[in-house]
Amino acid sequence: MTTLRTRIITATAVVGAGLFALTGCGLQPATAYVPKVGAGSIKPLDLPTGAALTITSKNFTEQLILGKIAVIAAKAAGFAVTDMTNVPGTVPARKLMTSGVADMTWEYTGTAWLTFLGAAKGIPDRQGQYLAVRDADARNGLAWLKPAPLNNTYALAVRDEARSKLGNITSLSQIAKLPVADRTFCVESEFNSRSDGLNPMLKAYGLTRGDAASVPDGNVKVFDTGAVYTAADRGTCNFGEVYTTDGRINKLGLTVLKDDKAFFPAYNVAAVFKSSTLKEYPGLAGIFDKISPKITETTLRKLNLRVDDGGEEPADVAYDFMVKNGFVTAAG
Repeated sequence: MTTLRTRIITATAVVGAGLFALTGCGLQPATAYVPKVGAGSIKPLDLPTGAALTITSKNFTEQLILGKIAVIAAKAAGFAVTDMTNVPGTVPARKLMTSGVADMTWEYTGTAWLTFLGAAKGIPDRQGQYLAVRDADARNGLAWLKPAPLNNTYALAVRDEARSKLGNITSLSQIAKLPVADRTFCVESEFNSRSDGLNPMLKAYGLTRGDAASVPDGNVKVFDTGAVYTAADRGTCNFGEVYTTDGRINKLGLTVLKDDKAFFPAYNVAAVFKSSTLKEYPGLAGIFDKISPKITETTLRKLNLRVDDGGEEPADVAYDFMVKNGFVTAAG
C-alpha cells in the first residue's frame, strides 16, 4: 500500500486528461458497484425530479471506502448518483471538483493546504488548519464541511512487546528520557529527509540526529515503502514511522505514540462539496455532518484492514459501516 504523501505527488496531467476524456464519453469506472440499502437515519430529501450528484475519490483504500460511504449516503437521500470514485491520483480528483464535473469528494486538510493551495508549511492545530483551508478554498468555489476526527498524518509507533521494557511509553516526548541505545528508529526514505520528517521532529522533541549522546546515525534505519511496519514489529527498532489510519497498526499490535508537542501537520478528512451544489441542496450538510463524527482513526484502521488484508470490496465495507451506525438499513 503506497503512502499518502507518495500518492499526493504521483498524479500527472496525462492521467487527468485521460480522465476528462472518459467523463466526456459518459463512462463510469468499473467500480461503481454499491449494495442496495433501505431507509435509516438518512431520510430522502425533498428533491426536484432528476436531482443528481457526481461523487469522486482517489484510488487508495481509505479513499475508496470513504467514496462509497458518500455514494450510499447520497443514494439514501434520494439522489441519482454518478460514481466516479477510484480516480488515479490526487490532482485529477481535485480537477474534477474545481472544473465542476464532480459535486463531492473527501479531502484531507493538510493535502489541500500544502498541495492545492500552495502553503509552505502545514498547521498542526486541527481546527486552525481546517479553518484556513475552508476559507481559502471558498474562493475556488468549494465548500468544506466540518472535518472528521480522522487525522491521517505521520506518527511513530512502538510494538506492544517493547512498551513495557521502555516504561510503558505513550508519547513522543518520553523518547528523550530513554537511554541512547533505546532511541532507535525505522523510517522510510521520504520521511528521513522531509521538512516535516524525522530530523525536525527529533529537534522539536529535544533530540539531535547524528549526535552520539542523542540519536547517533546508527540508531536510524531507512527502509523501502511499507517495510517499516514489519521492521518495527520484528524489533529491528523500537520506533517505526506509520500513518495513523493504517490497518497494520492493529494487526501487528503497534501503539501509536501521542504527538504531545503537536509537531506533525493536521490531515483531517472532510466532506467537500462544490459550493453551488451545497447551495442548491443544503440538506446535504446535515447528512454528512452526522456521518463525519463516526469517521475516526480507530474505525478506519479496522475498515482499511478488511480491504487490504481481508480482500473485501470497499463498497461492502462502506455498506457495513453505514448499516452499523444506523444511517441506512439492509435492503429488504
